[in-house]
Amino acid sequence: MSIPKLSIIILVSLGVCSPFASASEPVPEKAALETAFQKKHFSPYTNSNYPTEVLWGDTHVHTALSMDAGAFGNQLSPDDAYRFAKGEKVRASTGTEVKLSRPLDWMAVADQSDNLGLFTLLYQGDASFLMRAEINKRLSEKIQQGGEEGVEAALHIMENYANGELESSLNIAPDSTAYKRVWHQIVDTAEIHNAPGHFTAFIGYEWAALSKGNSLNRVVLYRDGADYARAQLPYTTTPPQGSAKPRDLWQWMEAYENKTGGDVLAIAHNGNLSNGKMFPEKQQADGKGLNKHYVQQRAKWEPLYEVTQIKGDGEAHPGLSPTDEFADYETWEMGNHNLSSVKQDSMLAGEYAREGLKRGLKLQQKFARNPYKFGMIGSTGSHTSLATAQEDNFFGKHSGAEPGPKRWKHLLGGDGDLKVVGWQQVASGLSAVWAKENTREAIFDAMERKEVYATSGSRMSVRFFGGWDFTQADIYSRNPAIAGYRKGVSMGGELAVAPAGKAPSFLVAAVKDPYSGNLDRIQIIKGWLDSKGELHERVFDVAVSDNRKIEANGRCKTPVGSTVDVLNASWTNTIGEAEMITVWKDPDFDPRETAFYYTRVIEIPTPRWTAYEAKRYGIEMDKQVPMTTQERAYTSPIWYTP
Repeated sequence: MSIPKLSIIILVSLGVCSPFASASEPVPEKAALETAFQKKHFSPYTNSNYPTEVLWGDTHVHTALSMDAGAFGNQLSPDDAYRFAKGEKVRASTGTEVKLSRPLDWMAVADQSDNLGLFTLLYQGDASFLMRAEINKRLSEKIQQGGEEGVEAALHIMENYANGELESSLNIAPDSTAYKRVWHQIVDTAEIHNAPGHFTAFIGYEWAALSKGNSLNRVVLYRDGADYARAQLPYTTTPPQGSAKPRDLWQWMEAYENKTGGDVLAIAHNGNLSNGKMFPEKQQADGKGLNKHYVQQRAKWEPLYEVTQIKGDGEAHPGLSPTDEFADYETWEMGNHNLSSVKQDSMLAGEYAREGLKRGLKLQQKFARNPYKFGMIGSTGSHTSLATAQEDNFFGKHSGAEPGPKRWKHLLGGDGDLKVVGWQQVASGLSAVWAKENTREAIFDAMERKEVYATSGSRMSVRFFGGWDFTQADIYSRNPAIAGYRKGVSMGGELAVAPAGKAPSFLVAAVKDPYSGNLDRIQIIKGWLDSKGELHERVFDVAVSDNRKIEANGRCKTPVGSTVDVLNASWTNTIGEAEMITVWKDPDFDPRETAFYYTRVIEIPTPRWTAYEAKRYGIEMDKQVPMTTQERAYTSPIWYTP
């Protein structure tokens, strides 16, 4: 059902009884009167004990301190990154001024733990670093000079590093004074910008692991402050101090918590460059068989998955979900992280979130624990220090791909059939967290309970609840959370054993981003494991705009249409809805079958960043370049386990 167009989802709730006695009744004792007031406040918000704020942020921003970000010319610091996220105007590494349309509520600088700060030392000409060897001085001079000399020097370093042949004098070992100084700078900068109640600056880093060129990267996020984070240096991927095996990272995390009493979690990156290694079904990335320990540790340490970012969208793949017409969204399938091997069809199921969720059901049956029971978030993966996920304000993957008339055809990596061209970058994504307040603790706790969702960059508000007793009457409340938490569980939750004769019902509500397009539809995606051990999925349209019809099979095949004017990079919100809310009951529920459900909310077509670029620079791009997009949100699932 769609309801009148409004701009916010939580409004006043009415119908609360008065606590006052009538004039003819005796005045109660003071204690009894106080109890009456506690039970029957006029304002329904005074004793609310549930998350009321959706807070927007990014877990995956690289600054000049990351090796590959520095190599491409990023000279912005963590301080610049946080100031930008908080709404300040900054100057990008290419000299262009840039500002967000709206500040973020929280952010994590996640610089790579390996060789932390290397290019900053080279740019700054750090005296003690240059004295190590003549090559350090020579490369530093070239990088400071810039131009072709600088590019040549940066490529020399990155190629040698990728091949495991980096000169020992350039290595920034984790136990070195230089490394510790940079890590303390990251920690101290987060502390300076962390302002509880106003803006949350998380401490974190990226563990950038490649297994034969296959990306297994994770972001490690701290709930804790400086004293805890300084107690143990970040984990790297380079032996002997580090390892590129996820199970070794989890061991580091356990050691950190045991040593400090702190709390950390890991977020696996979008797996479309892992060549099938992100969601293993039988073997880990290093060839070791999947076992109970792997399943338990992954379930414990990785509650979240980055489902969308600059390097493509990772929710679903059209080859895996052929009946889902929205599955082919910003699909990257050109190979692995190094673009060193051709993508095989057999790899795809180990790379996409929906397939990972399905595989988790089967592994749970085998190991009594689901390793892929993750919530979904989005992030930029930006290497510019700039968390820009909005189509009309997109600053690209790295500083060599910032706005300009030629970036759409700029070669970002690879060659021949295995290459990435500028227009393939995606202006994505953001993380939305339902929390009680804007603090590290509240946001982190919401992440651990998976009450989060991903968007491709739009800031639409989405609520998703599952239970056994939702009815159509619940959609008329102007605060669906009241019924949602009272009758069921929120996104990220688990449904209890099914009451006899009942199927699960779901309350879902969405409100458009006021800066973006109206809503086209709300969908619920179900995945399940049947009694024969076979995995299935099905997409249901549960609410659609403009009075279009949902057929008996649960699908609306009538497109919403488009109002996009590509030449002028504009559109009108004359189609779609500003707000949608509905209750949906699973028509095919079998209480014996393990299942998950998540919501996908899709906007009407709007201009893609390439259309804005073509308009601003007066250029014409090749016909293969997409000029429109349909922004979307993916909620964390709700699981049912018999």
